[in-house]
Amino acid sequence: MEPRLNRLFLPSARQTNILLIVGFGALGYALYVRYMGIEQSGVGLACNAGLDTWMCAQRRVLAALFDRSIIGAAAVIVAAVNLLRPTLVVFAVGLAVACIGVVLYNVMLSALAIGVLLLSFARRAPEPD
Repeated sequence: MEPRLNRLFLPSARQTNILLIVGFGALGYALYVRYMGIEQSGVGLACNAGLDTWMCAQRRVLAALFDRSIIGAAAVIVAAVNLLRPTLVVFAVGLAVACIGVVLYNVMLSALAIGVLLLSFARRAPEPD
């Protein structure tokens, strides 16, 4: 019988590169939506006047989500799931949602989620089935 490996949840170099792509992609998307769609007064006036474009629909949905702190709450929930059983996919989803939440006005909950995601590095990796 082989001894059990007690290794921590640490992504490899290739997995870290994928996480960097996911994180920077989420940050780029959130920055684009915030500064080109939400904070532009011309876009807001046009959308409120009845313009029906993809940016206006996205603006309405994201405004409803961050007004109710749903983005930050989702980030905390995904980070807590990752803390219980850390996997790369759940970590990537939590990272993306937390990055979007930090830029889109859900800073407190998203920062908490990032802290919980960092705590998952101190957890043991799940045993392969």
